[in-house]
Amino acid sequence: MASTAEIRAQLTGPGGPFEVVTVHDEHGPMKVYKDRLPNLRAVAELAARRGDDEVFLVHGDERLGFGQFFGLANSVAHGLRDGVGLTHGDRVAVLSANNPEWCLTFWATVASGAILVGLNGWWKTDEILYGLQDSGARVLVVDRPRWERLAGHLDDCPDLEAVYLIDAGPDDETLLGSDARLHAFDELTTAPSPELPGTPIAEEDHAVVFYTSGTTGRPKGAISSHRNMIANLQNTVFNTIAGAIALEATGGTAGGGGQTVALLTSPLFHVSGCHSSLVVGTLGGVRLVIPQGRFQPDRALQLIEDEGVTIWATVPTMVWRVCEFPGRHDYDTSTVTSVAFGGSPSAEELQRMVRETFPNVRSTSNAYGLTESSSVATVISGADALAKPASVGPPMPVVDIRIQGPDGTPQPPGRTGEVLIRGPIIMPGYWGKPEATAEAIRDGWLHTGDVGHLDEDGYLFITDRVKDMIIRGGENIYCVEIEQRLVEHPAIADAAVIGVPHAELGEEVKAVVELAEGATLTGDDVRAWVAEALADFKVPAYVTFHAGKLPRNASGKLLKNVLRGEGEVSFAETM
Repeated sequence: MASTAEIRAQLTGPGGPFEVVTVHDEHGPMKVYKDRLPNLRAVAELAARRGDDEVFLVHGDERLGFGQFFGLANSVAHGLRDGVGLTHGDRVAVLSANNPEWCLTFWATVASGAILVGLNGWWKTDEILYGLQDSGARVLVVDRPRWERLAGHLDDCPDLEAVYLIDAGPDDETLLGSDARLHAFDELTTAPSPELPGTPIAEEDHAVVFYTSGTTGRPKGAISSHRNMIANLQNTVFNTIAGAIALEATGGTAGGGGQTVALLTSPLFHVSGCHSSLVVGTLGGVRLVIPQGRFQPDRALQLIEDEGVTIWATVPTMVWRVCEFPGRHDYDTSTVTSVAFGGSPSAEELQRMVRETFPNVRSTSNAYGLTESSSVATVISGADALAKPASVGPPMPVVDIRIQGPDGTPQPPGRTGEVLIRGPIIMPGYWGKPEATAEAIRDGWLHTGDVGHLDEDGYLFITDRVKDMIIRGGENIYCVEIEQRLVEHPAIADAAVIGVPHAELGEEVKAVVELAEGATLTGDDVRAWVAEALADFKVPAYVTFHAGKLPRNASGKLLKNVLRGEGEVSFAETM
């Protein structure tokens, strides 16, 4: 039986379908696929040719074929061009739950050479305003619940020229007439067309800006170029084909031959949802099933049964919730053959529960990547996932991984250090933040802030984080952002935020608070204060009131290792 390394060599060697060659940029040699699509518009062109024989998107009662979808996407592109003069490099922000309008806006924007700004749907008003102001978005596409957070603040966004309300109805005439910038999204879909925009798009052109929490307290807009997203797309296709070859070599079958059906539960404002689900699904002819409303295990299971879902790629939290749902065996999950979970290392127990819940799963996989790496940098699946369950896999064919020691030298196999990534998936930088870009990317290597090691086979193991960061349910949370909010309260003299383990979410947020002299607060007071300004997933689930001064070293740095060893003084129920 061919090994993973042998299959990779067969596919990526000279003359192979994923032949890898080396090019040189200003930082030195870099691996790329010899044959690659020039930009994301080429993906849209290929997908549109599928017509309407197969369904592309399912959302509630709405079902859109590939031809119908791209006819509408082209209408949106031309509507934005004619309505606001949208042109190459302009920013279009989307603030919405997952829905067809999000997908239409994405493809209309990137196929026009403009830049899609994905705003976090959990954000509160101040965070939304920051994202709009920082990106300089000219257009905003928004759904009703999130519009309510922004209403009355449009004048705080001087660059914003038009707002399109996704779920505007007949009763919204007064609202839409209250400001010339407000429109119904339906205005953009009145002229379906097979004609794609013709604006020239280069590989290096920026395609999206997705915000990631920042070490300085404010999120940073990580840019993905067309080259980044095409490289991630081809990495994913490579991994799918390599996995099918490995499965067939063991006597298994790669699939039933029908259309692949994917349950899309990752937020589209994350690279996992957009880059690795929407874009990959578009090229692959996948039917994307989008749940309505908040994620609920029973709804997900019902959609799996009703739509015959075959693959589900999401964060471990959602997989845990389904696998622990008491009524999971009341649903037909026999069509599911692949479950993938990224966002945190997977436990062997989770893999066991996946196979118990989805009896025909042939492959589980786990991936490692960042917003700054345009999604996946390493992946492990199939027999490798069983043999090395603690690993996140080897790097993708065009990705290099280096483990760097404290002195900046590369570390040998088995030696721990900071994980560095290089390749065509690495972002060109943070939007409007050259200093932060220079700190994150040095000599072409992305410094991830994650700690890990490579084994003798080149498989990566993530063991810790350099950055003061919490990963809660797949959302990255930088502690400093919450700490800065806490100390703005007049009754709080000092504060520290740390992560505590949580079986389902991975980690939860804990605040350790030093009160000002004579002040009194409750845990609920602290949570309410944070919730006024920050997204709910950043609100501390646990609050401890510290007696005396918080421990700091001689340079003033909080000694969080000391705080992690203390017991709870005040316990707050999990959100």
